[in-house]
Amino acid sequence: MRTPLRIGILGAARIADDGIVDPAKVLGHELVAVAARDRGRAEAFAAGRGVAKVHDTYQDVIDDPDVEVVYDALVNSLHARWNIAALQAGKHVLSEKPITSNASQARALRQVAAASPGQIVEGFHYLHHPVHQRLRELVTSGELGALQRVEIVLAIPAPADSDPRWSWELAGGATMDLGCYVLSAARQFGRWIGANPETPENPETPELVSADATLKAPEIDAAMRVELDYGARVTGSCTWDMDAGNRTMTWTVVGSQGAATSPAYAVPHLDNRLIITRDGQTTQETLGDQTSYTYQLAHLADTLRDGTPFLIDMDDSVSNAELIDACYRRAGLSPRGT
Repeated sequence: MRTPLRIGILGAARIADDGIVDPAKVLGHELVAVAARDRGRAEAFAAGRGVAKVHDTYQDVIDDPDVEVVYDALVNSLHARWNIAALQAGKHVLSEKPITSNASQARALRQVAAASPGQIVEGFHYLHHPVHQRLRELVTSGELGALQRVEIVLAIPAPADSDPRWSWELAGGATMDLGCYVLSAARQFGRWIGANPETPENPETPELVSADATLKAPEIDAAMRVELDYGARVTGSCTWDMDAGNRTMTWTVVGSQGAATSPAYAVPHLDNRLIITRDGQTTQETLGDQTSYTYQLAHLADTLRDGTPFLIDMDDSVSNAELIDACYRRAGLSPRGT
């Protein structure tokens, strides 16, 4: 067996169960330490999940010699600070998205990462699921013909008004929580289409045509609709809504010979189908038997133990942060943390 990863957790957030605790148990990695703002909360978290040690501060987790990989599950506004601290200590980092509050911070983080022996990756787990590996294959192989459009929708019922996702000070807003996923997928599609033999000249980074926001409060977006242009008559429509009546998570790619839809793309383990329509016939492929978070952690272990390239690097994370900031500015809002 490969040596297990030794993981320290920053924050006792709800996402940590899906994001690191359950995948670590499935794959046999070690949960070494945790810290939270409140030690009592960290102790309860550790006791219920088999984490070996509780530390008083985030820095104590980072400085723990038994910790090899730091999982950053803190609020958005703290990501840059503690991701940098972990890298400066020589640790590897798996950061919850978005990796920083804005593009300026992302570029600073990239500079630190370049000088660190540790690696940092952004937790866009959905990309690691077999559903989206198959979607990539459909796009790059030309099976859908000349690509025409990508349509991505991510909508959820509103969190409570007290939720950190609504806080300007904590780098909240729908674009930070949901839009980062949508824009990530839109950009990955842009990377893929360059390999499609039917559309070899499309750019990897789409042009932002428009961005229109619906506000929850001044400077806090509840929803946004964005239009993109990839060139060569390929367009994109992106919608995210953090105040919706129902949950919708669809990613559809349309080509001249067919279309493919991931019906729960942000959490594909909840619906691991890929729905493909060609020549008037619709088929379904069911792919993957683990959560996307588990596939992500398995891929990270391959990267750290064997040198296998990770699907997302800091250049990709910087580009995503730049597109997030551009959407805010085009919608008449300020990028977070500025």
